[in-house]
Amino acid sequence: MATLESEFAGIKSPNPFWLASAPPTDKEYNVNRAFEAGWGGVVWKTLGEDPHIVNVNGPRYGAVWSSDRKLIGLNNIELITDRPLQTNLQEIVRVKKNWPDRALVVSLMVPCEEKIWKDILAQVEDTGADGVELNFGCPHGMSERGMGAAVGQVPDYITMVTEWCKQNSKLPVIVKLTPNITDIRYPARAASVGGADAVSLINTVSSIVSVNLDTMSPEPSIDGWGSHGGYCGPAVKPIALNMVSQIARDPETDNLPISGIGGITNWRDAAEFIALGAGNVQVCTAAMTYGFRIVEEMQTGLLNWMEEKGYSSIADFVGSATPNVKDWQDLNLNYVAKAKINQDLCIKCGRCHIACEDTSHQAITQTVNGERHYEVIDKECVGCNLCVSVCPVESCITMDQQVSGTDERTGQPISSEYANWTTHANNPASNSSG
Repeated sequence: MATLESEFAGIKSPNPFWLASAPPTDKEYNVNRAFEAGWGGVVWKTLGEDPHIVNVNGPRYGAVWSSDRKLIGLNNIELITDRPLQTNLQEIVRVKKNWPDRALVVSLMVPCEEKIWKDILAQVEDTGADGVELNFGCPHGMSERGMGAAVGQVPDYITMVTEWCKQNSKLPVIVKLTPNITDIRYPARAASVGGADAVSLINTVSSIVSVNLDTMSPEPSIDGWGSHGGYCGPAVKPIALNMVSQIARDPETDNLPISGIGGITNWRDAAEFIALGAGNVQVCTAAMTYGFRIVEEMQTGLLNWMEEKGYSSIADFVGSATPNVKDWQDLNLNYVAKAKINQDLCIKCGRCHIACEDTSHQAITQTVNGERHYEVIDKECVGCNLCVSVCPVESCITMDQQVSGTDERTGQPISSEYANWTTHANNPASNSSG
């Protein structure tokens, strides 16, 4: 029998699904409801030093919807907790006492002064919490005050603060990384050098999601003004998966535990993060969209899939997809796949033809004899996958691997056509362009 029991950075929980530091983990009431629903752990919404943070009282969220009004992206301009520090600490004590088997990690963000970090770490340690997460990722509000992403974008600061926390606390230290940086490997390496027990990523992406064209104000609008905020939800999942894989593949951080965050909405999303190297996952937007009980489907789906695949624990497939992530020049250029249309599934909408005809390789014909009919011209198809991407019918168009090694456009063997190029691309000495 498979089990979802998880251990991450020395912190045990009954399953790998944690709620990320955000509004859903802002207070005792919410966290109790989350644990009743079955979440394995929470990261308490970021605490700071008193005096209290003051949030805006108008709209705090902006949204991006699909054509059917499905929420695919959420932008927020909310700051860290605006509730008194002592109130939060007292509630953490009670929650941990009532739920001893659940993971309870506390997110922290204070100015870059060792004494301030030392003081708040001691107070958190007294609550019985299982660990701390250093919020080096918030892209708005706090970063303008020299915290959040302002720290996470400077590797030396990451190392410095992480070292302070390791020296002044016995709790596991998780460093939360910002995606608002050119190369995620450098802050991850800095966290590792500082002694971090793990990293979590991604935090939100700096963004403006829309502009009200009547008031000319970015949304969400506060008295006619707007500001950049943090973008999250399903739309950021591809960014998060890539960054998780980069850290997992990096020889300097490949043993550093990773908590995956970013657009996780169902068990498949979670499994993908874990397969690329995450030891557990954190969820926010999905819970805010569908409620806490979404974790039931996540647990059931992941457990059923694990049993089907023969995995007995989460650890069995952590990073199993990581070796298959390669740099572009290492891909197999002898591999050939071409599109194939299943005529039984085709609804004759013509989207594949229009996309290919106007923007790609003119490889899909349109025949009109009473009704439209679409076929792939093999010799023109380069296997770009655009037709699969735009087709509204799942599995109607597939990419079929070609058994022949011959390019049908030229009649030449693929290996001969690309031999010189692949030799050049895989030889660092002859590829100075990088």
